[in-house]
Amino acid sequence: MAASPYRSETAAPRDRRALGASVEAAARDYLVAQGLVPIAANVGYRLGELDLVMRDGDGLVFVEVRYRRDDRYGGGAASVDWRKCRKLVRAAQLFLMHHPRWADAPCRFDVVDAEGDAAAPRLTWLRDAFRVDDVM
Repeated sequence: MAASPYRSETAAPRDRRALGASVEAAARDYLVAQGLVPIAANVGYRLGELDLVMRDGDGLVFVEVRYRRDDRYGGGAASVDWRKCRKLVRAAQLFLMHHPRWADAPCRFDVVDAEGDAAAPRLTWLRDAFRVDDVM
């Protein structure tokens, strides 16, 4: 029996997860090289997921990693709309509730826009990409 030229429905999500993990690892490595310290990755809550939680000095950085193969639709950063920002803020609030040691730390939200080849993406780091006051 010949293999189907089409992907099975169960293979696509697994491929997307592997691709996402690869791009997030590249973003994490880049941010570590810039001096940030990893705290957690892929922290999931019912309201949303935090791709990376990192420390920058005394503060916490919640990092959203967005990958697009090309910028035909505005690139990864353009896909972080107010709804996504609100989910990130709520997930960050839950993270802080579950990790009281960080509750009084200054926090910011960064976006890493990744594009091109997922094995070696071009990364653009947008520090302080949005503020809580902008979305709440």
